[in-house]
Amino acid sequence: MLASMQGAVESGLLYALMALGVYITFRILDFPDLTVDGSFTTGAAIGTVMTVSGITPWIAVLCAFIGGAIAGTCTGLLHTKGKINGLLSGIIMMIALYSINLRIMGKPNVSLMRQDNLFDNVSTIVIMIIFVVAVKIVLDLFFRTDLGLSLRATGDNSRMIRSFGANTDITTIFGIALSNALVATSGALVAQYQKYADNSMGIGMIVIGLASVIIGEAIFGARSIFRATLAVILGSIIYRIIYAFALRVEWLEASDMKLITAVIIIFALVVPSSRRLWKQKNLARKRTAEMLASIDKSTVGGGR
Repeated sequence: MLASMQGAVESGLLYALMALGVYITFRILDFPDLTVDGSFTTGAAIGTVMTVSGITPWIAVLCAFIGGAIAGTCTGLLHTKGKINGLLSGIIMMIALYSINLRIMGKPNVSLMRQDNLFDNVSTIVIMIIFVVAVKIVLDLFFRTDLGLSLRATGDNSRMIRSFGANTDITTIFGIALSNALVATSGALVAQYQKYADNSMGIGMIVIGLASVIIGEAIFGARSIFRATLAVILGSIIYRIIYAFALRVEWLEASDMKLITAVIIIFALVVPSSRRLWKQKNLARKRTAEMLASIDKSTVGGGR
């Protein structure tokens, strides 16, 4: 049990960067980016192939970051300059990346079993906590800069920002590129951790990322950027813990995990909405009761 919990925390930290990338497009830019399913594998493919070629794993991960940024830039250009619907732009790049990833790897999967990787002879939890915290701090600081504020404003009200003379195309492209760069970095780290990359390993990543974002926000809230990024990271860990517990249920199979993820997302979306609706109804009833009481008092006073 302890080993499975440790593995869940490690996986949660590894996928936290992917969840942060999804948060940037899903929450900040309000952009439905499906490139994630392809760019995650792109990062894993670049990182694995370069490591097998004898390049230092950290440099391979950095190159994966750049590769993901390029993929995100292409999606942003399709949407802003090509005037293609955002959802369709992501789907187009996701499909294109499937073939590109095969080209990068040269075959459906690449093994790292006999290669040195980032997590040899070191604690995965320790190194990932340091790495994830560093990324979170950099993101928090970035979103306080002029470019970061422009990025947040573009997602909130792009028309208003354009009226101030800002180029929302640039901020949108940059935001999507940054998002996919983080996703690709997560893919490279996961490949280093599990010692292989597979061309189908990115399937469903957007759902997992959304689950992490929604769970984190539902439990910890997102009233500030600091709190939101922290909630996403913790949401990724909690999702993996739930995943680990689900795997221990005898009548559940590994193929059921996508269904469980969908149920988790539905639950995380419905419960907060239901709570808000319940509070609103109670407040309305209270106000109605107070109004009726005041009417009764004025009626009695008038009768006298």
